[in-house]
Amino acid sequence: MRVSTRSTIPLLAMTLGALLPTMSPGQAPTPGAQAEMGANLPALPIGPNDLLAISVYATPEFTRTVRVSSEGLIRLPMLREKIEAQGLMPAELETRIAAALSEEEILVEPVVTVAIAEYHSRPISVAGAVKTPLTFQAAGRTTLLEALTRAQGLTEEAGSEILVTRPSRNGEPALVSRIPVKGLIDAADPQWNIPLEGGEEVRVPQAGRVFVVGNVKRPGAFRVDGSAGMTVLKALAMAEGLMPFASKEAYIYRRGEGAAAEGAPNEINVDLRKIMDRKAPDVAVGSNDILYVPDNRAARATINVIEKTVGFATATASGFLILNHP
Repeated sequence: MRVSTRSTIPLLAMTLGALLPTMSPGQAPTPGAQAEMGANLPALPIGPNDLLAISVYATPEFTRTVRVSSEGLIRLPMLREKIEAQGLMPAELETRIAAALSEEEILVEPVVTVAIAEYHSRPISVAGAVKTPLTFQAAGRTTLLEALTRAQGLTEEAGSEILVTRPSRNGEPALVSRIPVKGLIDAADPQWNIPLEGGEEVRVPQAGRVFVVGNVKRPGAFRVDGSAGMTVLKALAMAEGLMPFASKEAYIYRRGEGAAAEGAPNEINVDLRKIMDRKAPDVAVGSNDILYVPDNRAARATINVIEKTVGFATATASGFLILNHP
């Protein structure tokens, strides 16, 4: 007489259940049981290198953790073919595994459970002007602010924009979103706190700098605010103004773009006297520009001659009489 496999499997499961010891309410599960149950992570589409916790009811040889290959496939014992898991939700993969076990006549009506133990296919990278650059896995819904918080926030050198690069999908080019820092952090506008699904690169470029050198009171590199811009007068104000013998003609040295950037910088003449007398508009300076204020040698030489003449006159008797003549 032929015994139906369909009727023997439930009977076998009931027998094993009666023989196995039950777990008391206060007893902690063993590490193997934890791996079988899987981690309590939200269900998201499965990707390469994710770690899956697969459980088949009453069949311990199929209950295990499986790493998805870089091609998006998994392999289970006794199955001739690999199973494609990439892009599937855990519930969809459960159906696919159960169908494979049934088609190859390994189990009859298997009950399969799939949980995500670890995500490794949803990295989010945060780099640039942040305090702690890092890469983490997006488990569940993640926002841009949460990613920046994981990186411990922005540094003082951060620019006015945050660049979020999303990976290319379906053959489309990668999409770059520009997020204003003031809108995201200062104004707390929710439209800029975009969700991140994994695979994004968050980059915080440093703010541009304009370099002021020459006859100014405080030479140095000063931040260029992308929203307000920078001009010659603003740069001189940050440098605390001109020295007494500064020339009234300054120069802006600016690198070109592309192949021209490797050559000599462009030189732009700036008439400071006309700008200060409001006879000419203020000149804009950009990131990495060099504003050079030379020395007025003629004026310095004239002052030196006058100082020497006065010093000589006061040192002689005739000079004393001349300088003190009524």
